[in-house]
Amino acid sequence: MSSVTAPLDTLRAVETPEGIALTLRPAGLAARALAFMIDMCLRGVIFWLLFIVLMLIFRSGLGVALALIALFLLEWFYPVAFELTKRGATPGKRALGLTVVMDNGLPVTPAASLLRNLLRVVDFLPGTYAFGLVTMLLRPDFKRLGDMAAGTLVVYAETAALDGALPEAEPAPPARLLTARQQLAVITWAGRARRLTPERFEELAQLAASASEAPPGAGATATTRLLGLAHWLSGRRGEGAAP
Repeated sequence: MSSVTAPLDTLRAVETPEGIALTLRPAGLAARALAFMIDMCLRGVIFWLLFIVLMLIFRSGLGVALALIALFLLEWFYPVAFELTKRGATPGKRALGLTVVMDNGLPVTPAASLLRNLLRVVDFLPGTYAFGLVTMLLRPDFKRLGDMAAGTLVVYAETAALDGALPEAEPAPPARLLTARQQLAVITWAGRARRLTPERFEELAQLAASASEAPPGAGATATTRLLGLAHWLSGRRGEGAAP
């Protein structure tokens, strides 16, 4: 009888081109459906306000024509306009704490946003977003057809702290005099250990290798030596060290 070795969840780990490790939490069907309904109501309010204003101004077929153009733009470009902002989300998604990103966690591109929204017509088939609902329920990342084609994800926009607790290491003094800015850079680097991939973390440590001493017995990696320096700069001292 097999045992479960890892918890089931929908978290998705990705790595940016800069070597930063991100953990994304895709939004499920309920949250996305509620966000869609909020946006649909908001689009409806905007359309009817525009319709009333246009009819009061033109009082002719021109007003109706302009209202139809506004309806078209609201339906197809309302999501795109908001997804390309800094928040990467429509008002409905913002209300639910959601945002649209690329598969690698980077901000959504104009082409991807346009494609995922234009393909809503396919997700709608054969009616009431049937295709989109089925694909979302069958995938752990809850992607609809438009997301799969565009390479996008709808995730929870959780604020992440860039700096955290320093990984454990034996404190070690610097090999040379460091400026205040250099000291801050070393401590900040150590505090982001959980946000960077091990490879990128070691790469950055090697760039600052000259700032740290190789402890007796050598063999220590650049990461180990620089972590020791970070603890030293943070005020921690090893046993027997001068206060």
